[in-house]
Amino acid sequence: MTKPDVDPILDQLLDAALPHVAFDGWSPETFAAAARDAGVDLSVAKALCPRGAVDLAIAYHHRGDAAMIAALKAADLGDMRFRDKVAHAIRLRLHVIDDKEAVRRGTTLFALPHMAADGAKLIWGTADAIWTTLGDTSRDANWYTKRITLSAVYSSVILFWLGDDSLNMQATDDFIDRRIDNVMQFEKFKAQAKANPLFKPFAGTLERMMSGIKAPASQTDPDLPGVWRDPQ
Repeated sequence: MTKPDVDPILDQLLDAALPHVAFDGWSPETFAAAARDAGVDLSVAKALCPRGAVDLAIAYHHRGDAAMIAALKAADLGDMRFRDKVAHAIRLRLHVIDDKEAVRRGTTLFALPHMAADGAKLIWGTADAIWTTLGDTSRDANWYTKRITLSAVYSSVILFWLGDDSLNMQATDDFIDRRIDNVMQFEKFKAQAKANPLFKPFAGTLERMMSGIKAPASQTDPDLPGVWRDPQ
């Protein structure tokens, strides 16, 4: 998932906001304090962030995704199984978080009913960034199922990590391995079911139904998760 270059003033606002988030959350008070501390006129700050601190919280998540992508590209993954590469990417995403309280406050914000769509989009973006950076080439329905599955894994990992007080986050490491194992077991079950003669008629029908689903075209509106193309 490609993100546009970050405006340097937005970066300044975000850096100035973080010390306030622990006390006031991603709130209008935090946004006003960030503009004041960064020396940015409030009208300019609002032009960059029409939704105020909400846009700063989104920018903070995108900053973490960008740092993870850079770390993942620099990592030596040559000898890893693919499931270990995915697990490593999730660990890197946690490792680049420099303010756990900012994530906690963000999780609370995006759990609100009117913010749920934004939160889901951010989690999807992280899953997409991981798959894309790891070289995913799927262009059919698998493009979606991979990201849906990883979105569920990553969101559960974040919730577990926020409550983890174990030494060196060992409990979170173990939790990541268990969740990835669950996913691999599900993939194995799907392969076995597809090979089972009893399921073949259903599998064939499902494949025909899914054949019209394609991954997003490169010029697709980035706010849309994908496109449907008529197989005819």
